[in-house]
Amino acid sequence: MRALRVLVILVVIFGGLFVAADRVAVNLAEDMAADKIRGSQGLDKAPEVSIKGFPFLTQVAGRSLDEVDAELGGIEARAQGHALRIDRLSAQFHEVGLTSDYTSIESAATATGNARINYADLTKAAGGGVTIGYGGQKGGRGQVKISPKIPILSSLDVTGSITIVGGNTVRLRADGLPGVCRALPGCESKVRAQTDHDWKLDQLPGNLKLEKVVMTSEGLSISAAGKNVKLPG
Repeated sequence: MRALRVLVILVVIFGGLFVAADRVAVNLAEDMAADKIRGSQGLDKAPEVSIKGFPFLTQVAGRSLDEVDAELGGIEARAQGHALRIDRLSAQFHEVGLTSDYTSIESAATATGNARINYADLTKAAGGGVTIGYGGQKGGRGQVKISPKIPILSSLDVTGSITIVGGNTVRLRADGLPGVCRALPGCESKVRAQTDHDWKLDQLPGNLKLEKVVMTSEGLSISAAGKNVKLPG
């Protein structure tokens, strides 16, 4: 019984040491991954990286991590000569492979992500003094309200739709213009120059593709997904 008791104590001690070593290793790996993502994406500060699954060391031995989550915070994408700020970008990578020397994450079998853009940043990216805000719901789908500035009209508000095109482009289009504008020569082209925009977001990690956009009162929520995703860094 005494020998068994000693064996149990030793198992508990070594088990505790293994858990502690495992957590130290995963924390170091998270810091290294965050620093590499910051450099490759040109971020002002390192993102929050979380490596899921336990034990971490056995995952490393097999050169495959169950899941790596990254919270990148705000980034900017250049589009039509304007910078469109993404207020928040998060991504989850699954079945993540490591390089042969175990020093870098390489690719993920699947990935999902979400980008958030607020209306203030959307307005800034549109330029020309136009204002973009939440336009409520119509037919179960969110709309945006666009207020262009046209000298020949005292005020003009139109509703618009935002869609995803080609897996990497956010498209804004006015749904229709009031009759008073269509009746004035050149009014429609002036309005659409302010209301209709395409923003290509080519700074998403790996080859994540934009899939769906939802308009809420806080801003745009854009979901993304991908397979065989190359991870940054």
